[in-house]
Amino acid sequence: MTISRPFCSLLLACLLGQAQAADLIDFWNTPQHGGNSFNRLPPDLAYFKALKAYGASWVRLSYDKWQPAGRDFLLGNADRYQGLAAKDLATLKAALDRAQAAGLKVVITPLSLPGARWKQNNHNQFDDRLWQDKAYWQQSATFWQDLAAALKDHPAVAAYNLINEPAPEKKGDLAEHADPASMQRWYATHQGSTRDLPAFYTELIRAVRKVDTQTPIMVDAGWYGAADSFSYWPAPLADKRVLYSFHMYEPYAATSAPNLKRAKPYAYPGTVPYGEGKMDWNGQQVAAYLQGPMDWAKRVGIPANRLVAGEFGCVRQLAGCRQYLDDVLTVLDRHRLHWAFYSFREDAWDAMDYELGSGKVSWRYWEAIDKGLPDPVPRKATSEFEPIRRRLASPAPA
Repeated sequence: MTISRPFCSLLLACLLGQAQAADLIDFWNTPQHGGNSFNRLPPDLAYFKALKAYGASWVRLSYDKWQPAGRDFLLGNADRYQGLAAKDLATLKAALDRAQAAGLKVVITPLSLPGARWKQNNHNQFDDRLWQDKAYWQQSATFWQDLAAALKDHPAVAAYNLINEPAPEKKGDLAEHADPASMQRWYATHQGSTRDLPAFYTELIRAVRKVDTQTPIMVDAGWYGAADSFSYWPAPLADKRVLYSFHMYEPYAATSAPNLKRAKPYAYPGTVPYGEGKMDWNGQQVAAYLQGPMDWAKRVGIPANRLVAGEFGCVRQLAGCRQYLDDVLTVLDRHRLHWAFYSFREDAWDAMDYELGSGKVSWRYWEAIDKGLPDPVPRKATSEFEPIRRRLASPAPA
C-alpha cells in the first residue's frame, strides 16, 4: 500500500502532538525543583543558565514588572481587557525562547488579571473588582484563552498559573488563617458568588481548554496562596491536568522584611504572632502547618505529585533564615512535592535573594533600579543559599 506524503506528514504531526502532550503532564509526575523570577527586566540567557546550573528544572516566571507597551503588561489595561498587547507578547515569547535554550521549563504566572491589578502596580491599593463583578471573570477567561492560544505550542511552557496569590476572601469577611470549620462555613455561604475561587478557576479553565487541551494548569490557594486555604475546597477541580499550588511564608511576622525594622525582631525559631494569637514556630510547627494541604489533597483524592509549593522564603537578613529554609525544604522533600523558592536573582527587591548573603546590598543595585539598567551585582553560593543549593543539586530520593 502506498501512503501519500501529505498523509505521512499529518500522521507525523499527530504523533508529535501526542508526544508533546504526554511530556507536558509527565514532567510533573516526579518532583520538580526551581525558582521564582519576578524581575523588573526580562531575564537574559545568562540568568536562566545560572538557575539551570544549580540543578533547577523549572522557573515560575512573572512579567508584571516588565515595561509594558500600555498600562499593564500583556493585558493592555486591566480596567478593560481588549486583546493581548502584541509587543508585550513578543517580549514574553523571547524570554521563553531563552529559558528553552537554557533547558528550563516555565510556568507562566500573571500577577494581574482584568479587575485585579497587582497592588504594586495599583498605587499600593488592593484591587477587589474581580471578586465583585463577574464581568471581570469573563474578561479574565478571554485573556487566558488568548494567551493559551498564543503559547500552547511553545516547548518551554510547562503550565499556566492562572493568577498569583488570589485573595477573594480578603474583603469577604473571612479572617486570614481561620480554622478549617470557619473557612468551610464561609465557603458554604459564598459558593456560586463572585468570591467563589474554585468556580472562577473552572470558568478560566473552560476557556483555556477551548484552544489548548493539553498544557497543565496551576492554581493557587486563596488568601494569597496560603497553605491552609485549600481547606474549604469541597472537591478538586474537574480538569485532570491541574496542579494545586500553595505558598509558604508562615510565620509571616518573622519571615517578612518589616520584621527587621522592629526594635526587637521576632526570631525563628521562636514565639511569633499568628492568626489571632501567638504560636511557637520551629521545625515541628512548620511540618504541622504544611501537613494541611497534604491532608486536604488526600481527603479529596489528589495525588502528591499534583501539589506544588509555588513560593517559599524568608528575608535573608533574618538570623534564623537558613534554618527556616532547611525546615521547609525538609518537609517538602520528605513528601516529594514540587517546589520553587522565592526568589532567584531579583533585580527589584533584594530581601529574599539568598546569593547576596546576609549583608546590605551594594549601592550599585539601587542605582541600576533608578536608571532602569540591568542589575550589576555579582551573585555567589552563600551559606544563606546553601539549603536551596544543596537540594537543587541533589534531587529528592525515590
